[in-house]
Amino acid sequence: MSPAFIDNDGRLNWRKIGYHARSTFAVLLAIAVLGGGGWFVYTKANDAYIEWRTQDDYIGEGTEAVEVLIPPGGPTPTQIGDLLTEAGVVKSTKTFRKVAIESGRWSELKAGRYKVKKQLPSEAALDMILDPKNLVVLDVLFQEGTTLAEQQQIILKKDKLDVKEDALMAAYDGTKYSNLPDYAGGKLEGFLFPAKYQVAEPVDPVAIVTTQLKQYGNIAGKLDLVNRAKELGITPMQAVTTASIIAAEVPDKDDQPMVAAVIYNRIKKGMMLQMDSTVHYAVGKSGKVTTTAEDRANPSPYNTYMHTGFPPGPISNPGETALAAALQPAATDALFFVTVNPSTGDTRFAATEEEHQANVKLFQQWCSENKGSC
Repeated sequence: MSPAFIDNDGRLNWRKIGYHARSTFAVLLAIAVLGGGGWFVYTKANDAYIEWRTQDDYIGEGTEAVEVLIPPGGPTPTQIGDLLTEAGVVKSTKTFRKVAIESGRWSELKAGRYKVKKQLPSEAALDMILDPKNLVVLDVLFQEGTTLAEQQQIILKKDKLDVKEDALMAAYDGTKYSNLPDYAGGKLEGFLFPAKYQVAEPVDPVAIVTTQLKQYGNIAGKLDLVNRAKELGITPMQAVTTASIIAAEVPDKDDQPMVAAVIYNRIKKGMMLQMDSTVHYAVGKSGKVTTTAEDRANPSPYNTYMHTGFPPGPISNPGETALAAALQPAATDALFFVTVNPSTGDTRFAATEEEHQANVKLFQQWCSENKGSC
C-alpha cells in the first residue's frame, strides 16, 4: 500500500483511498470517452462507480425526513450505527462506525431526538446528529387551574412523550417526593406548578413531577407563603386551597385578589362558599360553567354548597398570580361574584344579594345567547 494512504499512527486512511479511487475513476473515464467509447462507455463506467460507491454507503442529500432518538448513557458508534441503519438513515453500521471514529467528534454527541433524513451518507448523518439545530425539544404545557387528573391526561395525550399509563399513575404517589411540602399532607394536588416544561427522553413522569414541585417551592419561597399565610390567620394549606379555587374560577389576574377577598369574607361570616368550581372537582366534571341540582347535592367534603369553611384541600394547581392573590386579597366587603360573560371573562362583584342577583341575570342572558355553553 502506498505510504500516501497511511496516517501517522500507521492506520489506513480510507478517505484518502476513496478520494484516490474517485480521482482514478475520473481519469479513466476521460480516457475512455476520448478514446471513442463515447456516451456508452461513460454510462457503463458511471454505473460501475455508483455500484462501488454505494455498496456500504448512500450518496446524495437524503430523502424524506425522519426523527431518531439518541439514548442517554454514552452509546457506542456501533450502537448508533445500528439505530440509524434500522431507521433507514445510513446503509451500513460498519461504515458509520468508521466515519464516526475517524471524525474525532464522537464525544460531542448528546442524547436526544434529532431530525435527520433517510438514505444519507454516513458522514452527513453524523454531521446532522452532532448539530444542535437538529435537536427536537419536547415540552409539556400545564395551564393554570388544571387538576392533577387533567395534567395526567395532558401527558398521556401529548405527542411523542410515549408515557405508559401504569408508569404515569405510579408517579403520582406523593410519598415519593422529598420536595413536597410537609403541609401538603402527602397529596400532590395544588403543588404541581403549572408551566411549560422541557422534558428529556425517554420521558420519566417522576422527573416531571419532581420539577413541578421544585418550581412550586421556588414560587412559594419567593412569595413567603408560609409566613404570609400566618399573617392572614390561615394555614399554608388553606392559602394554597384558596389559590386553587381562584385559579379555577377566574383567569384574569386583576380579578383574582377580589375573588380571594370574597372567599375570606364569606368564611369569616360563616357562609358557605358555594363555588361551582369546588362542586366540579367533587363530581369530576370539567368544561362546564354551572352545576346541576344533582351536582350540588353530592355529599363530598369538596362540595361547598353542602359544607362551610375551606374544602379539605386544593381543587386545582394554581400559578403564581393566584397564589399571590390568596396571600394579598383585595380590600373589599364583596361577598359575591359571577363571571357574567365567560367569553370575555367579565366578572362582577357585589356586597349584597340584590346586587348579585342583578349580575346573575346578566350571566343568564349570556347563557341564553350561547346555548350549550353553560
